[in-house]
Amino acid sequence: MKQTNYVRDFIKIYERSFVDNGELPALTDYPTKKTMRYGDLAKRIAYVHLLFESLGIKEGEKIAVCGKDTSQWVSIYMSIVTYGAVVVPILPDFNPVDITHILNHSKARILFTSETIFEHIDPDALLNVKAVFSLNHDSLLHEAPGGEAARALRLLKRRFNKRYPGGFSSGNIHYSDRSNKDVAEINYTSGTTGFSKGVMLTGENLSGNVSFGMDSKLHYRGSRALSFLPLAHAYGCAFDMLTPLAVGSHVTLLCKTPSPRVLLKALGEVRPNLVICVPLILEKIYKNQILPLISKGTMRWTLAIPFLDTLIYSKIRKRLVDAFGGEFEEVIVGGAPLNHEVEEFLHKIKFPFTVGYGMTECGPLISYTPWREFIPGTSGRVLPLMNARILSDDPENVPGEILVKGVNVMKGYYRNTEATQNAMTTDGWLRTGDMGTLSSDGTLSLRGRSKTMILTSNGQNIYPEEVEAKLNNMPFVSESLVVERDGKLVGLVYPDFDALDRLGLTSDDLPSEMETIRKELNKLVAPYERLSSIIAVPTEFEKTPKRSIKRFLYTQ
Repeated sequence: MKQTNYVRDFIKIYERSFVDNGELPALTDYPTKKTMRYGDLAKRIAYVHLLFESLGIKEGEKIAVCGKDTSQWVSIYMSIVTYGAVVVPILPDFNPVDITHILNHSKARILFTSETIFEHIDPDALLNVKAVFSLNHDSLLHEAPGGEAARALRLLKRRFNKRYPGGFSSGNIHYSDRSNKDVAEINYTSGTTGFSKGVMLTGENLSGNVSFGMDSKLHYRGSRALSFLPLAHAYGCAFDMLTPLAVGSHVTLLCKTPSPRVLLKALGEVRPNLVICVPLILEKIYKNQILPLISKGTMRWTLAIPFLDTLIYSKIRKRLVDAFGGEFEEVIVGGAPLNHEVEEFLHKIKFPFTVGYGMTECGPLISYTPWREFIPGTSGRVLPLMNARILSDDPENVPGEILVKGVNVMKGYYRNTEATQNAMTTDGWLRTGDMGTLSSDGTLSLRGRSKTMILTSNGQNIYPEEVEAKLNNMPFVSESLVVERDGKLVGLVYPDFDALDRLGLTSDDLPSEMETIRKELNKLVAPYERLSSIIAVPTEFEKTPKRSIKRFLYTQ
């Protein structure tokens, strides 16, 4: 596919946006309803730039931010990249040891974090950090011996007034001229393989994503967005923050864990024009609210009648659309594969959703199709700025590893030449580690991870994720993993104990219930995908901060 889209200068996108949209609302913290206009955001950024300048921070130096998603978090992130420094966003769910490792590995000079996170970090273990500032208040939490941070903070307001004697205005907004080819962000992945690597994303990588979002009008001037995905993760960062702020959208930050109750209330109040979410949200709504409704005996009978099924499906669709605020163009699902059963049902009721595909190493987007053109079972078309190929003799029909190349592909892994060489081919293609097929029009269809694929003794390729998707829809299954043990497929299941309790079932009933589930599942899968047993595990599977199961812990 030809690379036809125009990639803008990443930093200058925001210089122009903040000048053009000064009076519009930019950021609102949902719990407090406190709103920051674009002009307020630009002024805040100018303060932080002056702080960096006072501390002698140079362009290209690393500055980390670790904390809950708030308007303050966003203003610090934007201050770092527009100054020309390199932002290191750290998920607050990382444990203190991992946070310390990331700070040291990235050579971060400054850390912005919350008091509750920093109290678990040993300042003496920080090798390069010269100052730690509070994300919640303009205060200093720590500085290295002989530092100037306390003095710089004390004099900041006076220096700001001297710099802008007539007051700060849009005419004062001038940001770094750093090249689009330079690294703008180092994002530490928390992959399911057990290793964390620093993905180097350039201004061009980030702008490739943002430019696509702008050209596709995912967000637009005056549109509303509700941000509830982690902004330290590439998906939420690109499409809940960077793209909206590039065009003058109003972003409301949930600022708390998106439980179904909290999220649905916020969606109803904010009424976003676009919803960016992960599959788990739709899957929970389907399993807990829709599936019990359509599984009732009378309802199943009614849905078998042609006219009545259309009427019922349209009512379910309206209920679901209203639950998401009622004013959105589409729901974009990404971050993980969407359960096939859920996907088929949403398509059947004509719910406006689409599934995209990406990875942190592409900042993140690789493929996407608007919902009206979306084909169920696929992950959209490869972006105009990107190319993809499949390592297969028949890429349209026989799955192979997906390789991608183009504007969005990372520069490499920071201070990890070996990992970079393993991820990239000699001619510049990124090995995604995902298996899939590619149609003639550039539409990708994913099958699973190459590292998780199980090759049976009779030569069959089994993608455990596909079996798990069916298993997770079974009664009493909260989450599952399909693994190979002694040449046989075994299902590991963390039971839905709430559902068991509601029916008065105890742990003594588990073995028989799991066996019933196994028999029902084996009717739905291919003969070579059938499980020999299901084992109930007593605790949730261990997960990464992105809530992906650490599969390697259970397959070794």
